[in-house]
Amino acid sequence: MVEKGRGKIKVAVIHGPNLNFLGKREPDIYGQKTLDEINQEIKLKSSSLNIEVVTFQSNHEGEIVDFIQDGYDKYDGIVINPGGLTHYSIVLRDALVSVDLPVIEVHISNIFNREEFRNVSVITSIAVGQICGLGPNGYLYAVEEMSKIVSRKFTPGTEQIKQ
Repeated sequence: MVEKGRGKIKVAVIHGPNLNFLGKREPDIYGQKTLDEINQEIKLKSSSLNIEVVTFQSNHEGEIVDFIQDGYDKYDGIVINPGGLTHYSIVLRDALVSVDLPVIEVHISNIFNREEFRNVSVITSIAVGQICGLGPNGYLYAVEEMSKIVSRKFTPGTEQIKQ
């Protein structure tokens, strides 16, 4: 958590399975940008907000859970696009709950305008919000909003306030 006088807010941006194939995979749905290009945009936006961001992608549920748990006490918030794990991964949901951080769920496509099984998210109920259907810009909006959420937890001259 951010401590008084510590400096930059630290946010983890997590990309789930198949997002390493952005730019190649179904560009009519996910666009032409690669994950590297999206991460560069996230880092540029974060820098302008005085946020330190760490990006991570894995196609393996356990690696994502390990990254989340390893980030306990390192991050002030998590922005996550769980990919296909969105719809069924109670394990991922539990990992996010266990670190007790604000979470914003991001989806490049509008999951509610797609196949019926994509309409369900096991993450949304534990997230402070969900951004979907706005393309890669959703990550940028999420990082900006996360900076506001984390900053609101603190009042100058007082101890840390938890949500």
